[in-house]
Order: sequence, then C-alpha cells, then structure tokens
Amino acid sequence: MNRSRSHLVSYHDGELAAQDLAGFRENADRMRPIIGDSLPRGVEGFLADLRFLVVGATSPDGQVWASLLFGEPGFLHVLDARNLSIGARPSDADPLARVLQESALVGTLAIDLANRRRLRINGRMTPNRGGLRLSVDQAYGNCPKYIQRRSLQRTSPARAMRMVSEGSELTAEQRQVIDTADIFFIASTSAAGDADASHRGGNPGFVRSLSADRIQWPDYEGNTMLMTLGNLTANPAAGLVFIDWLLGTTVQLTGTATVDWSARTAAGSRAERTVAFRVTKVIQIDHSENVQGWSAPQYSRFNPPVTPPISDGP
Repeated sequence: MNRSRSHLVSYHDGELAAQDLAGFRENADRMRPIIGDSLPRGVEGFLADLRFLVVGATSPDGQVWASLLFGEPGFLHVLDARNLSIGARPSDADPLARVLQESALVGTLAIDLANRRRLRINGRMTPNRGGLRLSVDQAYGNCPKYIQRRSLQRTSPARAMRMVSEGSELTAEQRQVIDTADIFFIASTSAAGDADASHRGGNPGFVRSLSADRIQWPDYEGNTMLMTLGNLTANPAAGLVFIDWLLGTTVQLTGTATVDWSARTAAGSRAERTVAFRVTKVIQIDHSENVQGWSAPQYSRFNPPVTPPISDGP
C-alpha cells in the first residue's frame, strides 16, 4: 500500500512539541526545506564507499532496536532517486533479523567516518534476493558536528558473527564500552511508527552508565530540528548501539528514553538538555571482521568538554 509522503517532509506533533520546549520553532521552520522525499543528487559515490549502514526499526513486541549492516564498498547501490539496494542482511543473532524478513518501516543513517559526512534515509525496507531494498520516504543531510574521524586501515578474514551475550542488564565490560565511547547510534520512532536513526558523539565519557540499567548523555546543540528528541517526546521507546572498536563487538540496547528539558550540565558544556535511558534488554554480538582495523579517532573540534552526570540517583 502506498503511503502519503506529504507528512514525512514536515514535522510531526512530537517534533513540534520538542522544538517548542527548546525554543527552536523559528529556527526549525527555516531548516524544514532540507527534508526531501528522495535521495539528494550526487549521493551515489558517497553511499558506494561505505562499509556499514545504521538501521533502526521496531520489533513485533514494540521494542525499538538500532543495528548495523556491514558490507564491502558498493553494497549500497542507488537504483533511482527513491530506491536504494542494500547487499546485506542482519545476522541471525541480530534483534532486527526477523523484522527485516518482511516489509518494515526503518530509519537508516549512512555515515562516512573518514570524511565526517552523514545522511539520514528513512522509509520502508523489504527483502529481496541477496539483500534488502529501501524505498525512500525521507532523506536529509546532517552537519558533521561531533563525528570523530576514523578510517579503515585493514580488514580481517570474514568469520560468522556470533552472539556473545544476552541479558536484561549491562555487564561490567559493557558498561566500560559505554563509559569510554565517543560515538553511538540511536533509533527512535514517531507515534505513527515512522522510524529514524541518528548519531551521537562527543569526547570519551560524554555518555555514562549510571547503573546496570541506566544510561545518561547530554544533548548537544545541533540543527534545531530535534528529530530524535521529537520522536522520544511522542514515543519513549528507543534503541542504542555501541561499538567496541578494539575488540570488534557491538552492544545493542533497547529500552525507554526520557528527555529532561530543564537539566543543564556544568559550566563549559553546550548542552541544555539531558537524556536518561532505561535498559530493558542487551544483546552483544561479535563483529570482529567488520569492526576491527579502524584507526584511532581524531576527535571533532566541536566536542564540548565532558562534565559530570546530572544525577546518579534513581
């Protein structure tokens, strides 16, 4: 069934509410024309060079997950302005494996770490022979702020991905991955079910595990559109994925996120809001052949100094 695209190139009620709470409505209105219902011109080369794609979607039980699809350069191929071929599927251990066996609304993020470029592409993903097909409903570029530069320096022999652990709380090792992270990806959905995937970055320590089931991070100044916070305002379900670049694993979390619009971090930070995330499930997967081999990060000059968490209470 074809869906109307008109509402996807404007703001939904959650985004409007978030913009009002932040005092960004006027700026966000000026930014709205960058949202398109097709791929930008000249994007073929950018996508063809990438080695992974971030995907966010909702599982049948209502949980939102963020995942990574890996491939060799060229696995992302533009078919036309509104269709993208993806020569990869998630492993059986991935929480989105069953979801993407059928047609599903997804949010995706194409990100080039080496050149600090990113493009959000949202729409409907369907399986096809050898991979997936994404029909584009919404596409727009984001600024390079807070992206740490990394380049792939070597590749490892391909191995089957395997699940390392699954649980309802973070282990000590997983908390260490989070507490030292300089990047993670977040998936969210609107009240209507339209999905989105986005990037969060900063100096190591910008995101904190406050306990085995609680995480907090500051929301740094950005493009004022507040797509992610708008989704969370309408629907708190969210998914996060962290990468251990040294060991070659991903830590995927699903749970609920709450925005504290009044919280202000310590002096010196440009964050005026914080997000608290309550973990309900954790999946760790070994992706060593895809994640290992990246260079050490070159931190963005836009990263604010790391400040203490707002609260470590319940």
